[in-house]
Amino acid sequence: MDRKTKRRFLNIRRANKKDVPAIVGLIANDELGRLRENFKTPLPQQYINAFDNINSDQNQELIVMLNDSGTVIGTLQLSFIQYLTYQGGIRAQIEAVRVHENYRNKGIGQELIKWAIDRAKEKGAHVVQLTTDKKRDAAVKFYEKLGFIASHEGMKLHLH
Repeated sequence: MDRKTKRRFLNIRRANKKDVPAIVGLIANDELGRLRENFKTPLPQQYINAFDNINSDQNQELIVMLNDSGTVIGTLQLSFIQYLTYQGGIRAQIEAVRVHENYRNKGIGQELIKWAIDRAKEKGAHVVQLTTDKKRDAAVKFYEKLGFIASHEGMKLHLH
């Protein structure tokens, strides 16, 4: 997927290595991200290594949204997971949706999610799923407004 999509006034495309600092900056710029990310200059090597792993995996797409001047203002990661259930179906998992604070509440997140849903359909996915931290009340409402439902209970076991 090397396509570039123009919706409204913004470009959505696959991320490249030069985008990684901006992406990590977006991920680190919220109340939860500040606690778990290590955003600094120069960017720690583990982020570059993670990008290389994501970028080399045909089932992973790290996406950025750019404004008219080419600045990264939004991001998400879309993973395609092959299952035996649903007759060998594919699930699309959306992760790490972030929009730059100056562009929030302007439909940018909605554009990103709609793009991801369209991309999932292109890849033949039968479902799009995502998780959001229960502490993110606004995010829960945002996803519900887009048609997502809390159909399952998610559980995690942190190993570090």
